[in-house]
Amino acid sequence: MLKKSAKLSWPERVAKIVNRFGTLRVSLFFLTMALCLTMLEVTVLNYALYGQIEIRDYVDPVLLTLLTMPWVLYFISELIRRLERSREHLTQVIEQLEALRKQDKASALNLRHNIQQLNYEIEERKRAELQREEAIRLLKQQIEERQKTQQHLYEQSILLRSCFDCSPDIIYYRDENGRFSGCNRSFEELTGKTEKEMVGLTPWEVYSEEVAEKVVASDREVLATNASLSYDMWLTYPDGSKKLFLIKKVPFFNNEGKRIGLLGFGRDIMEKQKAQEALEKASRDKTAFISTISHELRTPLNGIVGISRILKDSKLSKEQHNHVNTIFACAVTLGNIFNDIIDLDKIERKKLSINYEPVELSGFVFELNSVASLMAEQKNLHFDFYSNVPEQTWVQADPTRLRQVLWNLLANAVKFTLNGDVQFNVECHIRNTFAWIDFEIIDSGIGIPEAELENIFTMYYQVDREEVRAGTGTGIGLAISKILIDSMGGQIEVHSEINEGSTFSVSLKLDLVEAPEDTEAQVIDGLSILLVEDVELNIVVANSILKKLGHSVVVAKTGQQAIDAFSVGKFDVVLLDIQLPDMTGFDVLAHWQENGVVLPPVVALTANVIKTREDYLNKGMADVISKPIKMENVHKVFNRLFAQDEVQATLPAVEEKIQSDADFSILDVDFLEQMLDTIGYDQLEQNLELFEKLISEYMEILDSNLCAKDQDEIGKQAHKIKGAAASMGLQHIQKIANQIQLTDTPAWWENLDDRVEQLKHACEHDLQVLKDWMNTL
Repeated sequence: MLKKSAKLSWPERVAKIVNRFGTLRVSLFFLTMALCLTMLEVTVLNYALYGQIEIRDYVDPVLLTLLTMPWVLYFISELIRRLERSREHLTQVIEQLEALRKQDKASALNLRHNIQQLNYEIEERKRAELQREEAIRLLKQQIEERQKTQQHLYEQSILLRSCFDCSPDIIYYRDENGRFSGCNRSFEELTGKTEKEMVGLTPWEVYSEEVAEKVVASDREVLATNASLSYDMWLTYPDGSKKLFLIKKVPFFNNEGKRIGLLGFGRDIMEKQKAQEALEKASRDKTAFISTISHELRTPLNGIVGISRILKDSKLSKEQHNHVNTIFACAVTLGNIFNDIIDLDKIERKKLSINYEPVELSGFVFELNSVASLMAEQKNLHFDFYSNVPEQTWVQADPTRLRQVLWNLLANAVKFTLNGDVQFNVECHIRNTFAWIDFEIIDSGIGIPEAELENIFTMYYQVDREEVRAGTGTGIGLAISKILIDSMGGQIEVHSEINEGSTFSVSLKLDLVEAPEDTEAQVIDGLSILLVEDVELNIVVANSILKKLGHSVVVAKTGQQAIDAFSVGKFDVVLLDIQLPDMTGFDVLAHWQENGVVLPPVVALTANVIKTREDYLNKGMADVISKPIKMENVHKVFNRLFAQDEVQATLPAVEEKIQSDADFSILDVDFLEQMLDTIGYDQLEQNLELFEKLISEYMEILDSNLCAKDQDEIGKQAHKIKGAAASMGLQHIQKIANQIQLTDTPAWWENLDDRVEQLKHACEHDLQVLKDWMNTL
């Protein structure tokens, strides 16, 4: 692009002047200028050449200038004007060309941009084509992967369904309306319906009414909270057998988070339940064993204690008195060991209880002192006793438990002191309504290592010292003592140094109570007593005490003798041992009550410390006297029963009389012989094979209902067993099943386990008896 100069050249200025003033004017102006210039030149030349100037010297130049200059000037001016016009036209053309050049440049730029855009679009199309090809490839790959995934999912669904159906757990799912949408085979077996039959049904159409109510209630809880729920439930199979299931229900949601129903899972926990039942039965058996062994061991022990007490009150030589004291102390020691064993069982069953009653504290501690001093005397130990307990200080305490604890501590002090002394200190601090009692047992024995002090009250801990190893005990006494003291709200502590001795201290806060009425002043004598006891030694002890108190005694050694000896109005009180050779004391009481006779007070005699007094009262006894029989206990019970004008009536019995197995006849031989005559031996043998098959199924169902504690179903199943046994002449089995069938009889639950065990044994034993009988034909 051409640019205009900032300063015009002289031709441009001339041309501009010509264009501005016109050719003529400019020509005249230049002509005038030419004339003036001519005259100036002539003047200068003439003057220079000739030294003078004449007029004629001006004529020729002027005329020549006038003739030639106008035309020359006009021509030049016109030329200049035309040239200027040409220049202007050329400028316009240049400007147009410049504009065209700019336009071409813009077009070129636009074309270049278009070309670039086109190239970009081409590249984009190429790229899009590549992407399309890649997308097609990926789509094909996705289709292949989806096909593989679908195949895998199909295989997984088949596998899942197989696992679903093979699972021993029951699995089902229901929609929001509570209708079944599917289940596995285990659930089909439980309900007796196929999955197709189940779909669309409600719990009310699948379960029994009782079960359906529980199921629907748990469903509502799950759906209301949108949280899982677990619980145990007994479910019944079509054949009547029951199983305990751990049911878990969870809400079921789709991908959008919308709830569409719930899933239910049920795991068979029958084995766990049976194990729990077996554990409970083992615990009951252990308790029964401890009760029996306690009775069996305490029976002679109580005789020893009773006889030794009688001997202590008789005239003896000093040596004989020492021997009797030794016998008495040993018997008391053994009795406390029994108490520890019994309490250990109670602690394991969480049945340990503290029975508070008014206790005269001064006499209580002096009684402990007398026995402990006898033990110390046997080992030639010096025994010191100190007590500041005022006489007739009555407190509310459990004398049996407290005596057991203190006796354990005193016995240990004597046992582990080889020589030296033992101290028994009792301090009483009486406040307004209570008393702080501090018992302290100090010995100079072998002591306890400091590292072992923290273990001294743990169960089965025993001292590992060579000098006393032969004399160590059960290792439960101190542990039980601590548990008992803790149960009483007290504190037991120990301080000891090796080979220096030990100090055990027991602190208790006991409420003060008023002294009870003086039982000694209310002496009850002249009673006619029926004593039912089978152990000769116990009879001697009881007879001696009762006759010393002024009573007359008739002895019966068995339950049947007691029944035969009893008549209305003959006896004022019955002292009835619970463990008799032919039946229990409860059976004897039940027999009397079934006959509707008016009974005098019936007092239980027992060495069984497993049960409490309330247990015996609930079974119809008027009161309880524990063995060994003590005169003060007899006084206490007789005063309770006869201090008033009217004799206390006994409570109705709830214990059912259990007949002995000896009262049963195993086989109904007459019926079996009649069956032989009617259907023949072969058919009877086939019936026996069928019975063996059915009885195993019946017993299995009975066990499941027993675990479920379903009383009605147990009765129904026992009825089936009874009918099947009757058809085979198995009279023994029939009668046991009949006892199980009668679910409304007293103490049915209490006797159920034993009767089921009898039934199981009878099914094995009596079937063999029947087979042996048939083999003799």
